[in-house]
Amino acid sequence: MKRSQLTVALVHVVLVLACVASLYPVLWVVKMALSPAQSLSLSLNPFPQEVTFDHFREVLLSHDSQGRWLFGRQLLASVVVSGATTLVGLSLAVTAAYALSRFRFPGKDAGMQTLLVTQMFPATLMLVPLFAILQRLSLLDSWGGLVLVYSTTSLPFCVWMLKGYFDTIPRELEEAAVMDGASAWQVFWKVVLPLARPALAVTALFSFMTAWNEFILSATLINDAARFTLPVALQQYVGEWKTEWGHFAAGALVVSAPVMALFFALQKYLVGGLTAGAVKG
Repeated sequence: MKRSQLTVALVHVVLVLACVASLYPVLWVVKMALSPAQSLSLSLNPFPQEVTFDHFREVLLSHDSQGRWLFGRQLLASVVVSGATTLVGLSLAVTAAYALSRFRFPGKDAGMQTLLVTQMFPATLMLVPLFAILQRLSLLDSWGGLVLVYSTTSLPFCVWMLKGYFDTIPRELEEAAVMDGASAWQVFWKVVLPLARPALAVTALFSFMTAWNEFILSATLINDAARFTLPVALQQYVGEWKTEWGHFAAGALVVSAPVMALFFALQKYLVGGLTAGAVKG
């Protein structure tokens, strides 16, 4: 009995230490955002000695030389690009994954392997051809060009993930719906997609986070500061000779807030996806 209690106590101590180690860097960022100085503090104390919200105010209310609300436009750019990327990428990935999971056709295996091979190449390697393609299409310095690039780059992963989940859905459910008079579209829309909600949630979250956090492509393909996404806007606080750590930390917290909110909103589907298939009957 004493050994069991000691084991439980040790487990709790390890978990507490792990939580402290995980939260310490976050507290440091919060400290820099709330401290009045712009310099990087070397103190191990993760709590600010003096609290101010000036950094948040200056980041959120920043304007450019033309008097435009810069942060508002950059926030709108990130929301539009990330949301459109999620919708376009998920729509294409769902149909492609279902076809690869349910139908047999020439080139199916080769196509799946080709999608997998494309994930071997980093974004920097594809930057030059993507730039040339968008230039030919007159999509440089536009949100539409970013959506097109982000959707195509995230598509292989989304297709592979959804295809694996569709393989776990019993075909008998679709056959039963067909016997009841459902069309192929009704089977896909009313039977398969509701069962695949956990996978759709995970895939949508991945697509949104990929577009929301991406920096290299956005910084290269967008030149107008009013059209920058938020990661590119954060980089503006890191100069060659000086870094505005207070503004950078405040902006980082603001940028991460929507992703955390989306994660908590989808967590019930994420848990459902993890536990799917655990119980039979």
